[in-house]
Amino acid sequence: MHVDNARAHAGYNQWMNDKLYGLAAELSDEERMRDVGAFFGSLHETLHHILLADRIWLSRFEGTTLTQDPSLANDFDKLRAARKIEDERILRFASALTESAMTADFSYKNMRGDPFTHPLWWAVSHAFNHETHHRGQATTLLMQLGKDPGVTDLIAFLRLHPPTK
Repeated sequence: MHVDNARAHAGYNQWMNDKLYGLAAELSDEERMRDVGAFFGSLHETLHHILLADRIWLSRFEGTTLTQDPSLANDFDKLRAARKIEDERILRFASALTESAMTADFSYKNMRGDPFTHPLWWAVSHAFNHETHHRGQATTLLMQLGKDPGVTDLIAFLRLHPPTK
């Protein structure tokens, strides 16, 4: 993964989250929170998981302490506001990346405390792939709840927002 790719994914991440949260806001709390048998149960919990994972990875990338807000698990407005802040944080992180940083060793511990070291690009690629994977689940849940997110492809985003050189 090159820095241009990471920056494109950061923009795509924000674009998709804006779409999904906009549609989710049209649903009632009951609809968003209803356990529909998805991997994380509900649409809200799926969106919450994506945010929490992003916070975990960014705290690793930035060398900061992870902070959690338990109210996000039950309050859609707070979750949506936190998502916007995190998306800006992701954009800033991607904008500051360099090719040499992407190929350098990156060391961290997972949630169990197991240590890992590998090139930074592995972890950055994983973080963006993780978001896309679970947003696909959220998209399916929204469709089941009667909300069509429209085109969700990365290439559609890139056509609308071509990267600058």
